Amino acid sequence: MIRDVVLHLLNEQPLLIDVFDPPTPSDTALVGTNLRTMSGTRPLFASHSDATFVFPYAHIRFVEVPAGSADAAAPNGELALQVAPDEPGAEPEPDLDEEFLRRVRDA
Repeated sequence: MIRDVVLHLLNEQPLLIDVFDPPTPSDTALVGTNLRTMSGTRPLFASHSDATFVFPYAHIRFVEVPAGSADAAAPNGELALQVAPDEPGAEPEPDLDEEFLRRVRDA
């Protein structure tokens, strides 16, 4: 199981989900459990966050898999997704200006 995968749906805020297997090119949907918002709360559209969720790739913009969370090989012997860990000297992401975000929301 891969924990804390960030799921970016079309026209929605990102969600966190735990997926059973890394995504492969032959998949048509992402299957996972423990669906939650980025703040850790249950999304409004989900009755139970611990249920199994199936998201068709047609509704997904992209998926972020945390560094080092995917094994080198999947159980069927195919190569699975490999993610390079963050470099120790990499610059941190800048904090967003709250005043700018407020103006964007108000627009």
